[in-house]
Amino acid sequence: MTSTAAELLEVLWGRASTAPASASQLRVLLILEHHEGINLRTLADSLASTPPSTSRLCDRLQAAGFVERVVSPVDRRELRLRLSSRGRAFLADLRVRREEALRAVLDQMPAAKRVALLQGLEAFCDAAAAQIHDDSDDSRASGSRTA
Repeated sequence: MTSTAAELLEVLWGRASTAPASASQLRVLLILEHHEGINLRTLADSLASTPPSTSRLCDRLQAAGFVERVVSPVDRRELRLRLSSRGRAFLADLRVRREEALRAVLDQMPAAKRVALLQGLEAFCDAAAAQIHDDSDDSRASGSRTA
């Protein structure tokens, strides 16, 4: 059931998306939204990727106007990454379209089932966030990276 629900959610979100960004690029945008001004290495660590691969992702996002690279005020050799206004607008629009697609499905469900789903999703989010945090700590401790 979990796999089916995840696949259906992907289909719904895919229908709601007019995304000019790949799934990997979307991950970058979401990370930058929450960690404004991080450097490339920190972003690569967050993605469990290598700096060259991450740099290429950012090149494409910058070319699309979603990401800006700015010189660090502390060290001129370091570049900081941040979302552009176009990147922020893209994420806001994507969220609205995704919510509309989900709301159409949720509106077909009985109220009691929606409440149960909400409670289950809250527990899922708490558990997933804890696991992601633990995995991130483990990855930093081992120093491992993947392409």
